[in-house]
Amino acid sequence: MLNGFTNLKNASGADFGERMLNKVASESIRHLFSKSESVEVSIRCSPSSKLLQGSLDSFKMGGRGLLIRHDFWVEEMRFETDAVAIDFGSVLSGKIRLKQPTQAIAQVTLTEAGINEAFKSELVVKRLQNVTEPALMNLSGGEPVSFSDIALKLMPNNRIQIFAEALLPNNTIPVSMTATLEIERRRRVAFQNPQFEPDAVPEDLRGISEVLTMAFAEILDNMVDLDRFNLDGILLRINRLETQGEQLIFSGYAQIDRFPDV
Repeated sequence: MLNGFTNLKNASGADFGERMLNKVASESIRHLFSKSESVEVSIRCSPSSKLLQGSLDSFKMGGRGLLIRHDFWVEEMRFETDAVAIDFGSVLSGKIRLKQPTQAIAQVTLTEAGINEAFKSELVVKRLQNVTEPALMNLSGGEPVSFSDIALKLMPNNRIQIFAEALLPNNTIPVSMTATLEIERRRRVAFQNPQFEPDAVPEDLRGISEVLTMAFAEILDNMVDLDRFNLDGILLRINRLETQGEQLIFSGYAQIDRFPDV
């Protein structure tokens, strides 16, 4: 019976066992996201008899329009492993169990629009409201300061431009800056070399705006941790990032400890 299972071919010549694995894996991966436009999984095993030992040659996943934890939009996510060992019996029950963790080459693509949506998420908004940094409270008469209406623009050479509003007790001050994005410790996005951009700020407000802008830059530099993009059973680590037009592309690896249950 098992030999028949592993040797069964469909009309196009694709192995039935691989197709079954692809279906189970696709459903498992899709459940990692709050929403998904598409999730495609490709598993290769040749010869197919290796499935009986739970040995796969490679595992590829590609997804588009992915929403992570209801707040963070990912335009595209891809990863690809080398050989993978699975518990073959789990496949017959509609699940995939790894015999041991595996690593994959990973690439994550964010869009400018998706990043700006993330600035509206509850998690990020909480970090930018009622800030009590001493430098800010000196400007606000001892009252907390909040930042809102954040608009980020991606620029060449990993540069970004950010506009926002600082909400003081009796006034709203525009802030404007550029910075360079860098990866630290393979998981944190650092906002390096922040520079105040005065042209977008009325001349009479530039003095206070510059102080607010530098304080805002420091908040951002300590806020963006890519661990928030980690998925159930999958740990992402990034080696490099690159801005390409209106996209921000992260390249690195994913450690896959387990597949989620459907």
